[in-house]
Amino acid sequence: MSGASAGERPRGEGGAPREEPGAPSVGRARATRPLLHVEKLSKLYPVRQGLFGKPSFVHAVDGVTFYVRRGETLGLVGESGCGKSTLGRASIRLVEPTLGRILFDGKDLTRMPEPELRAMRRRMQIVFQDPYGSLNPRMTVREIVGEGIAIHRLAKTGGDAEAMVADVLRRVGLRPEMMGRFPHEFSGGQRQRIGIARALAVSPDFIVCDEPVSALDLSVQAQIINLLEELQDELSVGLLFISHDLRVVAYVSHRIAVMYLGKIVEMGPAKDVSEKRHHPYTRALFEAMPVLNAGRDSSIEGPASAEGRPRRVLAGEPPSATHPPEGCVFHPRCPRAEKGKCDVEIPSLEEIVPGSHHRVACWHPHIE
Repeated sequence: MSGASAGERPRGEGGAPREEPGAPSVGRARATRPLLHVEKLSKLYPVRQGLFGKPSFVHAVDGVTFYVRRGETLGLVGESGCGKSTLGRASIRLVEPTLGRILFDGKDLTRMPEPELRAMRRRMQIVFQDPYGSLNPRMTVREIVGEGIAIHRLAKTGGDAEAMVADVLRRVGLRPEMMGRFPHEFSGGQRQRIGIARALAVSPDFIVCDEPVSALDLSVQAQIINLLEELQDELSVGLLFISHDLRVVAYVSHRIAVMYLGKIVEMGPAKDVSEKRHHPYTRALFEAMPVLNAGRDSSIEGPASAEGRPRRVLAGEPPSATHPPEGCVFHPRCPRAEKGKCDVEIPSLEEIVPGSHHRVACWHPHIE
């Protein structure tokens, strides 16, 4: 999974992505269309100002379009509060979108009646960030992992259900004898494996991984990432991998989408986004990233960026999502902002080089 350069597909008729060379895992797909195709998705939360004030809205997600193929990982990265988790949950209707359309395997989830949506949920799962809070402490591992099997009636008998739970536990590196234990009896890494097992138990086609390793130690992070890679290669599931850790996202993803204040500002092949960094925000994120320090074997922090330059911390705080800036949402913090242009006109997400599948929403992108 890592190191692939899948590239973003150029648009075909009706806005649907077309196939392009180098796309991962599409040979295993039942169809060439994207597994998940999100179109102009927005999620607004009303906020009332005082007892008699008019409500305003938090623009958690603002007109986002992306897709994920079978067997592909799209990494979603950005600062805390930029809307990553909301986008991930809205894309499978765990959060109801305000506007936009969600196509899953060609079917419109936003127009789907509740009974049909319940049946479709077997194919869309989520792994949560917190391995401590996402598992019911009163349920055994057998009950946690087997809950989806029971809801979707995937086993004919109780014995079949138990066999399915045992099988999925083996897949994630846990012993079936553990299924009678409760979550508090496991380490953080083991709990996250239980969360992954719960998602895999119903044989999904797509999984949202919402910061799945951020609460874990580095050594355990590596184990979980390797596990997800192995499972994806084996089962050809599509992944939306959400993280604020650029190093992890660059490693696990085929493509990367960079999100700022509810919008995607850069998207393309993982190698191109992590190396070319056309958008000033993308560049600032990578330049602020701590790197290994050769003089301190046990440290993951370092005083220099990957290119040997001093680390640069992005200045200022993100603007209010209730009152986003006019024009480009990044312009108040952007060193390349042009008055009268960037603070007035909204840039669209477009390819700088036609056919590159690397898109950026910026009036003055870095091009070297």
